[in-house]
Amino acid sequence: MNAEQVLIFDTTLRDGEQSPGVALTVAEKVEIAHQLERLGVDFIEAGFPVSSASDFEAVREISSQIAGSHVAALARCEEADLEAAIRALEPARSPRLHVFIATSPVHMKAKLNLDPESVLARIDRYIRAARASVADVEFSAEDATRSDPAFLVEVAQVAAGAGARTINLPDTVGYAMSEEYARLIAHVKSHLPDDVILSVHCHDDLGLAVANSLAGVKAGARQVEVAVNGIGERAGNAALEEVAMAIAARADHWGLSHRVNLSEIYRTSRLVSERTGMMVQANKAIVGNNAFRHESGIHQDGMLKDPKTYEFLDAHAIGQGSHLVLGKHSGRHALRDRLERMGISYTAEHLRQMQRHIKVMAEGKRAIDDQELYGIWQQVAQQADGEQYGL
Repeated sequence: MNAEQVLIFDTTLRDGEQSPGVALTVAEKVEIAHQLERLGVDFIEAGFPVSSASDFEAVREISSQIAGSHVAALARCEEADLEAAIRALEPARSPRLHVFIATSPVHMKAKLNLDPESVLARIDRYIRAARASVADVEFSAEDATRSDPAFLVEVAQVAAGAGARTINLPDTVGYAMSEEYARLIAHVKSHLPDDVILSVHCHDDLGLAVANSLAGVKAGARQVEVAVNGIGERAGNAALEEVAMAIAARADHWGLSHRVNLSEIYRTSRLVSERTGMMVQANKAIVGNNAFRHESGIHQDGMLKDPKTYEFLDAHAIGQGSHLVLGKHSGRHALRDRLERMGISYTAEHLRQMQRHIKVMAEGKRAIDDQELYGIWQQVAQQADGEQYGL
């Protein structure tokens, strides 16, 4: 692997679909998988085959249709999970088996009822069993950030020794601070062979998923696990679009690359939002409706003079576009620009009157669209004509 490339592991169809209230059909998962392939993600985690018949079918169908991305399936360190995942991945051109078990004291005691030695034994046994059927095996230490660091090193070494070439240290409950997560990644990495790739998978319970993921990359991780629009369990996962754009837009800082086709980001976001029924908040970074919209008169004036004054990101690069919004806070520069784009002639008095009408209408906390603007212009122009001829 090129050390300067960050692999993008998308889990929209697995962890993302675990968002409360989301239930994708097989056809919808296949549709999203094809869009993720166009987007250029390296891995598509298609599902958790043992969890349901439909998840098994979705993983198998995606495996048979996707060629441009690797297809992954999730399995616990249990016989039934491994068997279901292996069968579901059979048609895949480039399959990955993603095996996991919890490693934190609270999970081992309360959930698994296993001691650390038993957990290590399971890791060794099930990764070896996975490697017997699938060459590419990833291991995840669930709740890694609340695990004992010394034990986590032992876990990672056992997993690598059994054949896992990718080891994921997830911040399963969104607990970590960026600096401590970076230290954990660097610490574990220092105890592993150079050919083992460390992966990060961060949840957003404290709003730090993207920051923590990037901190992990800075510390040496070369795979990032993400979901479109940041969907997922509870507060969600690190958002694919934010991680991808941060690395691409600030390549001067990171000195890294990825395969994501930025021009497909917005289309992918909209498709996932429509199929899951999860709305994207207006001020969401990169893909929110307001991400490249400007209403403040001062900002609009700057944008008209040079877009770089208030946008260092290229909206067109992700399939979006910049918009100057006519509303309560907008100024005459934006109004003039919109009228000229619509091919409407005006006078200074028209502008003054129209601006007054727009501010009154926008008190209802909404933007004025082209049709409404045309109506305002007609009203103002007719009034001006009537006054001119004494009507």
